[in-house]
Amino acid sequence: MRNIKKNLTKAARKRAGRSSGRVTVRHQGGGERRRIREIDWKRDKIDISGKVERIEYDPSRSANIALVLYEDGERRYVLATKNMKPGFAVLAGEKAPAREGTSTTLARIPVGTPIHSIELKPGKGGQLVRSAGSAATILAKEGGVAHVRLPSGEVRKISLDCRAAIGQVGNESHGLKKMIKAGQKRHKGIRPTVRGVAQHPSSHPHGGGEGRSGIGMASPKTPWGKRTLGKKTRRKSKYSDKNIISRRKTRAQKRDKQK
Repeated sequence: MRNIKKNLTKAARKRAGRSSGRVTVRHQGGGERRRIREIDWKRDKIDISGKVERIEYDPSRSANIALVLYEDGERRYVLATKNMKPGFAVLAGEKAPAREGTSTTLARIPVGTPIHSIELKPGKGGQLVRSAGSAATILAKEGGVAHVRLPSGEVRKISLDCRAAIGQVGNESHGLKKMIKAGQKRHKGIRPTVRGVAQHPSSHPHGGGEGRSGIGMASPKTPWGKRTLGKKTRRKSKYSDKNIISRRKTRAQKRDKQK
């Protein structure tokens, strides 16, 4: 907190998983005070070069962020890529070279290049591929669109006028970190979780029974009786379905492919 740029942050309002005073998301509450770092998703400092001053930890996301000082004296936060370090040069615009840290349109990025922070609509700002260690790949370009393979394995059509940042997002070892004590979760605002089978039958559908009797039903359910496995939550008439070339692979499909 001591080293962050206060003018590039804003106060974060704690909701603790509650809406109108009622719990809507369980197991949330407490946690350390934090400020939201305002990330430059649009990268609209066109043709103005900048240099990375330092790499910072952001408590609100898995990826690290880089504080960039531009030639005109303005500072902004951007996502830190894998090889980014203090002194690293960054640039955005049509004339920017196709190298790590650059933000430009998909039309100017070579096929096979790892990219992140991808726009879905020109000028809206990066929406896809923003978590630690993630990267997408351009497979082909045709008819004014790029075929982009996302980290999930899904292949999607995105307009060549949309912009993306080049490189893999840094802090790729984020998923390997283990919580070594209960206090670490409490600092993150995560409250204790009690298994359904350990609860009273009036508190959870899995509860009750003599001894360890299991859940006693074919499919697990939420505390409110809704099935939790196998139900697809994506809308059947999603507006962006027309842009999806191939869906992401399920765990079973990946397992069968390895065999």
